Amino acid sequence: MKMNLLNILMFLLFLTTGSCKKEELAYTQGDIRVSIETGKHWIHQYPLFLGLTKDNPPQFAIWLEDAQGHYLSTIFVTHKIATESWIANKGNRRKEALPHWCHQRGILAPDGLYLPTKDQPVVDGLTGATPKADKEIRISLNHPAFPLIIKAEFNHSLDFNANYPEDAKEGTSTYSGGKEGSGQPAVIYSGTLNSDSDSIDLQLIGHSSPDGSDGLIYEDLSSLTTAQTIVKSIHVQLVK
Repeated sequence: MKMNLLNILMFLLFLTTGSCKKEELAYTQGDIRVSIETGKHWIHQYPLFLGLTKDNPPQFAIWLEDAQGHYLSTIFVTHKIATESWIANKGNRRKEALPHWCHQRGILAPDGLYLPTKDQPVVDGLTGATPKADKEIRISLNHPAFPLIIKAEFNHSLDFNANYPEDAKEGTSTYSGGKEGSGQPAVIYSGTLNSDSDSIDLQLIGHSSPDGSDGLIYEDLSSLTTAQTIVKSIHVQLVK
């Protein structure tokens, strides 16, 4: 019994500690710098067991689209959704996590979902662990065709509120994957970078499908609470 308790404590220590070393990025002319400033609810108290929780940062993706809104490429996506490496998800593929990015990416898995799989993950160079603090990402493009649309989508697991409750019934507008789902749907930020731009700030433009059944953007944010403050700001700079 003592050994089991020790193992549990060590597991919790592994989950809740550790440092996130800030990357030192070197920029050259033409690079794009994306700086994410974390918001009040970047860290979510994810329930474990016996009333214990762990600090959970969000899952997110950042990608590029052309002026017509056609997907070009992913800049960065968190490791769990990129490789289907969810822990204790009880078989839920989490289609409700980042559905706008998934549908824009447009790669259909054998099970009929627009999601990466263990067998067909997003390539390693574009993935990484979810940071627990501010994040800076460098984009290097050989021959960028401006204007470029830059989008970002963020989501917490089990982030329920009164409008998206844990017990919402499947098929209703408030259903978001059930007890192992999202709760509040993912939030979407967007901005357009032109060749003569020095910098832009991405704007919150809506939320994704609560249950992940489509890739649309829903502009009404009145049903969201803490999800609106996952991110404080996303600043994009064209290095000249």
